[in-house]
Amino acid sequence: MTFPELYKNDLIETINKIDLAKVEQAIDWLRTARDEDRQIFVCGNGGSASTSSHFACDMVKGASFKRDKRFRIMALTDNLPAITAYSNDVSYDCVFVEQLKNFARTGDVVMAISGSGNSPNVIKAVEYANSIGCKTIGLTGRDGGKLGPMSSLNIQVAVPHMGRIEDAHMIVCHMIGYYFMDVECRH
Repeated sequence: MTFPELYKNDLIETINKIDLAKVEQAIDWLRTARDEDRQIFVCGNGGSASTSSHFACDMVKGASFKRDKRFRIMALTDNLPAITAYSNDVSYDCVFVEQLKNFARTGDVVMAISGSGNSPNVIKAVEYANSIGCKTIGLTGRDGGKLGPMSSLNIQVAVPHMGRIEDAHMIVCHMIGYYFMDVECRH
């Protein structure tokens, strides 16, 4: 068997481990946030930062364009000047939480993506979000790290391979986004 075949087979096994009831719960929370005109924030590092940006783009355009009800979502990863200013002048650990202190309010949703579940800046963001009464969604891998148990809703990809964790996180984001693009658009 070739490496691509092995990877594909392992990825299919990984996808089959996604807890779809938790994905449905995330869809419900995001629908409520949209309907109540709440803000949604997404964050992560590295590949998870890219997933955060991609997800926000899908929700801002694909799930909102030409709709009466639109998503108010932003990826905290996309404000590069603020990220580099805080990293340089204060600490990289605070780059997401300090943005949340400017924008997040009780009842908003914070979605944090971390394959390890242990990224300090993501942990600090979720700690703050929980402290002010936001709903928190964690997309984690492996054993969930610190992020899993502290998230109101933890969608965990319990495999050791970071590539497959990140693949599955993107698939979860597409399940959520395309629910609003493919299902709700028919109503």
